Amino acid sequence: MVIAMKKKLLISVAVTVLSLVGCQASNNTATNGSGSGNANTASAIDPSVSDPETLKVALLPDENASTIIKNNQGLEKYLEEKLGKNIDLIVTTDYSSMIEAASSGRLELAYFGPLSYVLAKTKSNIEPFAALKKDGETTYKSVIIANVKSGVNSIEQAAGKTVAFGDQASTSSHLIPKSMIAGKGLQPKKDYQEAFVGSHDAVALAVQNNNAQIGGLSKPIFESLIEGKVIDSSKVKVLAESKPFPQYPWTMRSDLNPKLKAKISSAFVELKDEQILKAFKADGFDAITDQDYDVVRDLGKTLNLDFKKLN
Repeated sequence: MVIAMKKKLLISVAVTVLSLVGCQASNNTATNGSGSGNANTASAIDPSVSDPETLKVALLPDENASTIIKNNQGLEKYLEEKLGKNIDLIVTTDYSSMIEAASSGRLELAYFGPLSYVLAKTKSNIEPFAALKKDGETTYKSVIIANVKSGVNSIEQAAGKTVAFGDQASTSSHLIPKSMIAGKGLQPKKDYQEAFVGSHDAVALAVQNNNAQIGGLSKPIFESLIEGKVIDSSKVKVLAESKPFPQYPWTMRSDLNPKLKAKISSAFVELKDEQILKAFKADGFDAITDQDYDVVRDLGKTLNLDFKKLN
């Protein structure tokens, strides 16, 4: 179920509206391919669909929804001015709801995590066009953290403990940290208990409160939680950080009008407003392609993950 949170609408109203249209998914995705080989040619459809007056723009549900909407009012205004369109900002209940919204054709733009994009791509007619850029790079890292008083000083000591992950479809708070733990020969359920708590900030809080002794999340988000004093650095420590992985991609429906698609791409690549970018903890956005996310697909294979079951 999707929660559409336009700045002046109540969550309950949005849930009702979008739940009614969610059942149309099979009709809207009838022409979609799967995996990285989806067709990207524009469909011969009604101009009101290929070039709509209102663009529904989904933001990744990796923190509190109301905070995400509030922090992205600048982006909403910017896109309205650059594209000459009305913009509806949307935050879903979780990653799977966002993937379902994309697959049903209910989103024009969506900001995914790397894994949630790969999952969405398997059944949605979407394409990535820009990725977050920080310090000149379109890559980022995950961290594995531990409660200071837990006595855990290494990943190997996850054995017999509870490990907190975010959403199952999250790259940096599930796929990457789980692969790091697997690299030490530890498997979930067999060697440690896993707890999916939904979001990155929830992972950090679970570890801080010792509800989980270890947790995995995005390094940039963890650093921002420390900086904002949401997390006490005296109670949580970093055990390890991952190698770089491709950053979060912005995607668009592949069947949008080509001229609109070009304007959307330019709007993001040309975005320089520091206040708008602050919400993304970014310096800007750079062009990116589907092939850049093959490394995420390979990581899923390493962990023997069934992408269809994660959808």
